[in-house]
Amino acid sequence: MSLARPIAYLAGVGASAPEGRLTNADLERTLDTNDEWIVERTGIRERRIARRDEPLLEYTLRAARQAMERAGVTAEQIDGIIFATVTPDRRLPSAACDLQSALGAKKAWAFDLVAACPGWVYAISAAEGMMAAGLGDTILVVGAEKLSTITDFSDRSTAILFGDGAGAGILRRGAEGSDRGVLATYLGADGDLAELLYIPAGGSAEPLTPEIVQEKRHLMRMAGREVFKAAVLAMSRSTDEALRRAGLPPGSIDLLIPHQANLRIIEATAKHAGIPMEKVMVNLDQYGNTSSASIPLAVAQAEAEGRLKPGMIVMLVAFGAGFTWGSVVIRW
Repeated sequence: MSLARPIAYLAGVGASAPEGRLTNADLERTLDTNDEWIVERTGIRERRIARRDEPLLEYTLRAARQAMERAGVTAEQIDGIIFATVTPDRRLPSAACDLQSALGAKKAWAFDLVAACPGWVYAISAAEGMMAAGLGDTILVVGAEKLSTITDFSDRSTAILFGDGAGAGILRRGAEGSDRGVLATYLGADGDLAELLYIPAGGSAEPLTPEIVQEKRHLMRMAGREVFKAAVLAMSRSTDEALRRAGLPPGSIDLLIPHQANLRIIEATAKHAGIPMEKVMVNLDQYGNTSSASIPLAVAQAEAEGRLKPGMIVMLVAFGAGFTWGSVVIRW
């Protein structure tokens, strides 16, 4: 069923990350790698890493409050909270409920969404659907991660990639007749590819034990080459389909904001879409791959740098573990 769009627009965005930094030079001291090798293959120069005693909620709260301030929205006005994450502070209750309490958003419904790196894209689509169903006019969408807690820092293939961070957006119902907002969304998944990027144990099927921790099977494992190939295909498919649904030609994108996982994947996606790199937002050199926080961190930085102007056509596109992928086309 198609929706009469735009229903909703991003009224404000915010971002925050821990102060701790893990540079390529730091990794040189513990891994068989060097700065040149990491930058050449990924484009990453440093990542933010939270302290062990620094909960995800701490920097997520900063991002959410920043988005609310920029949108001119109070906690009392928030109808719902969708929190995309694979690294909540605790398994029960949800991170969304903890955030609701911390904000004092007492009337808001709240739930977590697990879609890995496209989590924030999934959350925007879910929030738009909630609005269409009459379940709110103002929804806080969050993407936040503490990936340092599930990264094996002795494994070069993953240790160089992941970091911590949080991003948030306030999605509001648009005024009747406005052309500003979400023009199209596209989501997809292929569970057959699950073991390209996954955590082998520690869930309810194989609960955490000392042996699992010793074997590091509670940490991420990745098949790098296969992930790269699947990611390029998923990102390209997502950009094509979202533009088709929006009824827009490829050349209409004014700014591409892709998931910040690997510079080569970003470049391949831009080339496929016929978008020059000067129209692509890239900040993975500063944060690495922050999964669901990746796109909102990049959106907030693009806005702060003056790269987002009213009326621009913006494409958000991401892929991640699952395999999942998705895209959103927005008229800013």
